[in-house]
Amino acid sequence: MPTIKRIGAYRFFFYAGDRSEPPHIHVERETMVAKFWLNPVRLQSSGRFRPHEIRRIQRLVEEHEREFLEAWDEYFGD
Repeated sequence: MPTIKRIGAYRFFFYAGDRSEPPHIHVERETMVAKFWLNPVRLQSSGRFRPHEIRRIQRLVEEHEREFLEAWDEYFGD
């Protein structure tokens, strides 16, 4: 499961088996893992993060959406 970026306490990654799903990114801090669809960015699962933290994470995903999509395409490239 490649790590795409680390920002503060957050690790942004996807699983090697995610190929069959639309582009998305997982975000981990400690034992919590959220999932965001990309293009457009929207929450798929909150993974026990509190709502205020999800809003902060969503802003980070939006800021880095292009980078995450490029990493997705590079890793899963057709």
